[in-house]
Amino acid sequence: MAEEPSAKRHHAETSDKRSNLVDINVPGEKCEYTTTLKGVELHGNETLEIVCTSVPEKADEVISRLWRMLGGRVRRIVGVGVHYTNEDEPPQKAAVLQLCVDELCLVYHIAAATKWPKRLTEMLQHEKLFTFAGFSIESDKEKLKLSGIEINPNKFIDIQRKWRVPYTGKEYDSLTDVAASVIHPFYKGMKNKINTQEDYKLWGTSKLPDNLIEYAGVDAYAPYKSWFMIDYINDGSEYAKEREAENFYDHPYCPFAG
Repeated sequence: MAEEPSAKRHHAETSDKRSNLVDINVPGEKCEYTTTLKGVELHGNETLEIVCTSVPEKADEVISRLWRMLGGRVRRIVGVGVHYTNEDEPPQKAAVLQLCVDELCLVYHIAAATKWPKRLTEMLQHEKLFTFAGFSIESDKEKLKLSGIEINPNKFIDIQRKWRVPYTGKEYDSLTDVAASVIHPFYKGMKNKINTQEDYKLWGTSKLPDNLIEYAGVDAYAPYKSWFMIDYINDGSEYAKEREAENFYDHPYCPFAG
C-alpha cells in the first residue's frame, strides 16, 4: 500500500509542531511521501513490513511502534542500515537511515526530507534502552555525523568486528555472509533484486522505487536478526560458564525435583 507524494506545504500552512523540528542539511530531491510495503518475503514464512517516508511525523509514528515493540524486553536490539548520497557529488552524506525490530522496518529518506523526526534523536542517543546493531559501521557513523545526526557510540555494535563466519578463510565477512550463516541461506541472495552499480545512485533521489525500499528493509533486518541470534547464543554460553564455575553440574540431575 502506498501513499502518493504531496507537494511541499506553503509557509503559511506549516504547523507549530513542524516548525519546532530541526532542519536537514542534506542535498536531494525534496518531496513528502510515504510508501508502505507489507508482506515482504524473508526466509521461511517470515515477512517484513517496511515503511519508507520523508515525512517526520510519519517517521515518529513508526519509531513509537518500534519503541513499544521493545517494551519489556531484556535485550532491546535495533537493526541499523545507512545508505549514502551519490559519491560523484562529494561530500557524501547519509541519504537513507533504516531501523528494524522484528517484522517492522522504518526507512527514513533523509535526502528527500526537510526535517528530522523529533523522536529519532531521542531513540538514537538513549543512554540505556537500546543496542544498535549494524555492519562495518565506521563509514555509517561518519556519514550520519556529516548529515547532522549521531547514534550513541557506546550502544552501537559493529557485527563485522564482533563475529566471524568460521572456516571460510576470508579476510572480511560481508553482511550477506554473516546473515546466510547465522539466519538462513536466503540472505546470500538479498541483493538479487537490485543493480548495485546503478540503483545505488538513486538513494538521493525521490521517491525511492519499491525494489530499493524492499532491499533497504532487508538490509536492516539482516543485522537485527543476526545480532539477536548471536547475542542470545553468547548469553547462553556465558550462563553455562557461570554454572560450570559454581560446580553446578557436579550435582545429579533429577527431572522430577520440584
